[in-house]
Amino acid sequence: MSVPKAPLAHNLKIALVQLKAGADKTANLAKVSSFIKNAVTQSTIGKLDLVMLPECFNSPYAVDQFRNYAELVPSGETTHLLSLLAKEHEVYIIGGSIPELDPSTDKIFNTSLTFSPQGEVIAKHRKAHLFDINIPDGITFQESVTLSAGDKATVFKLGEFGNVGLGICYDIRFPELAMVASRNPWNSFAMFYPGAFNTTTGPLHWHLLARSRAVDNEIFTVLCSPARDVGGSGYQAYGHSLVADPYGNIIVEAGEGEEIVYAELDKSLLPKAREAIPVHYQRRFEIYDDFVGEGKVKVSDK
Repeated sequence: MSVPKAPLAHNLKIALVQLKAGADKTANLAKVSSFIKNAVTQSTIGKLDLVMLPECFNSPYAVDQFRNYAELVPSGETTHLLSLLAKEHEVYIIGGSIPELDPSTDKIFNTSLTFSPQGEVIAKHRKAHLFDINIPDGITFQESVTLSAGDKATVFKLGEFGNVGLGICYDIRFPELAMVASRNPWNSFAMFYPGAFNTTTGPLHWHLLARSRAVDNEIFTVLCSPARDVGGSGYQAYGHSLVADPYGNIIVEAGEGEEIVYAELDKSLLPKAREAIPVHYQRRFEIYDDFVGEGKVKVSDK
């Protein structure tokens, strides 16, 4: 069995910023600036390499509000701010997600941007699977009322660390995105999912899906949620931002409120997991189709 080069070249030190957004966009962005500064300056694991934000961190998570908060990318104020923060603090920033307006089509997308420590946009993912559900006595939500779906899987190079995949919230329920990212030629070491599961779906599947994507593909799975708006009348996020390792162990987890949690992704865990239980190398495409097509994957989309 041929074992390729380890996908994670160096340990990666990350912070997950779990915060809640209100109706005031200016206040939301000020909070983001403050939390990122605190994450970097108060790190408990040494100098950070990456900071991750939650889904819809600059706006309410509400179907009737997405268009009101939508911005152009990359010329919008949120893109500009995150670029400055990444450069100022010399970290990668996975910018959760924001409502994006595509002026050529007038469509609104739920979009995640990733920034290099130089402040450059190195990846852009539009949520591919829209959250349209109806759980009796639970929750009804239909993103497709105002949002359009992205049409690509997203994989990109995180500098010298290696390749990673990016999805948004409901995308985690579709294992194909993680399968694409973890497979050659990308051989990613992690999937990052900013996500806002709610208090119905969160207890059911948040931990299960994170651990499943990690075990299925022998990768790190990183989920960053908004904080729960206890007492609020709007959408109630589950919280519990977390990191699952390639064995499916949850190595760090937040609670429900606003907080910052830290994790160090150990480069030695991936080869150990993949050599001990080598499903990563044992897929038998002669008896089931390899559905992956390079034309359907965005690589380092700016």
